[in-house]
Amino acid sequence: MRVLITGGAGFLGLHTARGFAKKGYDVRLLDIAPVDLEEYPPGTEYVRGDVRDRDTLERAMDGVDVVIHAAAALPLWSPEEIWDVNVNGTRAVLDVALKKGVDRVVFISSTAVYGVPEGGRAEREDDPLRGVGPYGESKIAAERVCEEYRKKGLTVPILRPKTFIGPERLGIFSILFDWIKDGARIPIIGDGNNRYQLLDVDDLVDAELLMVEGDGELVNDVFNVGAERFGTWNEDLGALIDHAGTGSTILHLPAGPTKFILRFLEKLRLSPLYEWAYSTADRDHYVSIEKIVNTFNWHPRYSNAESLIRTYDWFIENYDELKKKEGVTHRSVWKQGVLSVVKRLMMIRFPF
Repeated sequence: MRVLITGGAGFLGLHTARGFAKKGYDVRLLDIAPVDLEEYPPGTEYVRGDVRDRDTLERAMDGVDVVIHAAAALPLWSPEEIWDVNVNGTRAVLDVALKKGVDRVVFISSTAVYGVPEGGRAEREDDPLRGVGPYGESKIAAERVCEEYRKKGLTVPILRPKTFIGPERLGIFSILFDWIKDGARIPIIGDGNNRYQLLDVDDLVDAELLMVEGDGELVNDVFNVGAERFGTWNEDLGALIDHAGTGSTILHLPAGPTKFILRFLEKLRLSPLYEWAYSTADRDHYVSIEKIVNTFNWHPRYSNAESLIRTYDWFIENYDELKKKEGVTHRSVWKQGVLSVVKRLMMIRFPF
């Protein structure tokens, strides 16, 4: 079977390609960004182009059995671009897939569709959707498009993953790991006693395979995906800091004033942190994975702490090379902006 991975140049695209190749799939990538095929399994094909371009999509889907639609505009992009890529791009992918007779399209959504969590309870697939900002709103709209194409006969499993990490994940985590590496204090919003669920990218790839290989009627639904074992920020981040052994400590910041300042800095484009990241940082934020567990008897392998540690270890092992990879994707080291000044302050050890 041949799988097409949209967004194939990205962090998830790379790991999806490796995971599917190991299972014997022929892999084809579609991305507007250039791809270094040496990083991918032997035999991987690459089509360069935009998911909004139907001619490119038709060429990319020739001979394809299934599609993993992981291409997305990230929260740091302009609102107009986010909507166009995430909503109109998804419609184009599904439309061409239906025309080409593709068996199924797995859509990678996000738990950002639930909005800022309230009440300290696990969010379930049938909860109301209240996306935060252009990114969350666009993912809700894209899911609605998926529902349209289900009615037309296309099988469209939807996965709502938590923030996923693992080796080669950079982005916002490159900032955290850089600070820990240098022994800086790590400021977090709030008291750190909130439970915050993450997800390992290898577990997400396993869930994708489940959607591709599972019974068509069972998978044609919406499923949350997140770590099964996770604690509070103090516990999981503390485990990473202990593992690193660099002398970093956690510094708790008052939530209200900190969010106000970060919102102001974001509008001035002085900070890489976006609203979704800081607005949920002090809240209990986790989803129920009972549906995917009970339906398929599937369990994720990695805990929050295990995923953080293995991602950090990869960062340290590859640090010298990573310094050359600045950008705004999950596989790039983000420019820290004004946070670089804050980092220097966090490295000062006061005698009181």
